[in-house]
Amino acid sequence: MKLRNQSTKESITGYFFILPQMLIFLVFLVYPIIEGIRLSLYQINYQSEKFVGLDNYVTLFNDPVFYKALFNTVVFVVFIVILTVGFALFVASAVFDKNAKYVSFIRGSYYIPVMVSMVVMSMVWSFLLNPANGLISYFSKEMGMGTVNLLGKTQTVMPVIIFVTFVTNVGQAIILYIAAMLGVSKDLFEAAEVDGASRWQVIFKILIPSVRSTTIYIVIINIIAVLKIFVVIQLLTGGGPNNSSVTLMYYLYNNAFKFNQLGTASAVGVIMFVITLLLSMPQLRSLIKDDK
Repeated sequence: MKLRNQSTKESITGYFFILPQMLIFLVFLVYPIIEGIRLSLYQINYQSEKFVGLDNYVTLFNDPVFYKALFNTVVFVVFIVILTVGFALFVASAVFDKNAKYVSFIRGSYYIPVMVSMVVMSMVWSFLLNPANGLISYFSKEMGMGTVNLLGKTQTVMPVIIFVTFVTNVGQAIILYIAAMLGVSKDLFEAAEVDGASRWQVIFKILIPSVRSTTIYIVIINIIAVLKIFVVIQLLTGGGPNNSSVTLMYYLYNNAFKFNQLGTASAVGVIMFVITLLLSMPQLRSLIKDDK
């Protein structure tokens, strides 16, 4: 009986410790999701709300700009995830076992863009890519190639934004991979060396399988980050030219704050929430299986 009472007291104490975090989670995460779903069923003009059912979703699915934003977002997710995982694995596997000072220099070099605000990075790239007086355009003129307007062409705007986003975020993935690889048992590398394994065999047979959980985590956080991409679009292109760089987040912003369509914007938010779940759940299930 005493053991049961002691166990109950310990459980209550534990719940009290997690209560503040649970309240924050409910107020700032669960409630906004529920409220967003509710608002997506209403027509809102800041003064009144009118229940319209699924009309906001019908409006979205009849809007060609929505499909363009959805397509662009999927392209962003696919390319950013592939580039980030591939490049970060390459760099981390190349330097993780080198001299400590050398590895520290690589870490610092790649992590600097991560520490800088996305607003600042976007403004720097805006200066570099400005067709009138940007640095890239200046050197292009000096070499006799004329003005370069990469952000003003539908063919080049998406690759440029993907590159800018990739360069800004890849440092975090490299740091995570290096940390994970440093935690791999040295016995595995010694056994591979005894067996005469090449560097590529060590990478593909030992390193990559050993950091699988880290890869899943990087994929998930990059999916979420890319779905929320806004600042770089706002500062570099404004969704142009001709909606070539508009994303779901920027489309949501336009509906909410430019067109005063809060119900439609909420519907976009719900769709983004569903997309995030659909893309993240397989990785989360795989991560849970690995832990077991």
